[in-house]
Amino acid sequence: MSAALTTRKLARSATRRAVTRTFLLRNDIVRDDFVRNDKGATAVEFALVAAPFLALLVALFQTAMVFFAGRMLDEITEEASRYVMTGQAQTSNMTASQFATYVCTGDPVLTKLVSALFTCSSLLISAQSYSSFAAANTNDPIAGFNASNQPVNSNGNVITMPWAPGNPGDIVVLQIMYQWPVVGGPLGFSLSSPNSNGYRLLMSTAIFRNEPY
Repeated sequence: MSAALTTRKLARSATRRAVTRTFLLRNDIVRDDFVRNDKGATAVEFALVAAPFLALLVALFQTAMVFFAGRMLDEITEEASRYVMTGQAQTSNMTASQFATYVCTGDPVLTKLVSALFTCSSLLISAQSYSSFAAANTNDPIAGFNASNQPVNSNGNVITMPWAPGNPGDIVVLQIMYQWPVVGGPLGFSLSSPNSNGYRLLMSTAIFRNEPY
């Protein structure tokens, strides 16, 4: 009896060891499969980089458009300045609004440049005359915009763009400004300036001496 009992105990022990080895082997296989399984890795990786990637795309696109629009505004200002420099605006007794109309519709080249990117009614034009280049002031005449999107000075008062195209031989500072619409992007990116009104103020300046017309 003692020998039979011992045999049964040994058999049960061997069976338990076999079951344990099978269980551990299966666990090793499952663990290895889990480690090797890379399903969904791409989605997880994209989720981690999506926000900065989109922020970069928005920043690149908006910055490129702002620079391009600014360059176009430079071309418009250069073309428009010739009408003042040659005295055509002065001899025609043009007002600021009439000059703005000329910039938008009075010249084939200017009309094409303005209509390509800008809204004519949103152009802001300033002309100031001086006796010398040293006295010329090229500072931005606009400190910001109020809730009605009107230009204001540093005191918050609504201002009117100056219009003084000068006489023969005068130094003239012609500035054309435009509020370019921008949108905010991920991670707080924004090109809005001078205040956070959803626009960026573009300004182009031409300084010249009037011809002796």
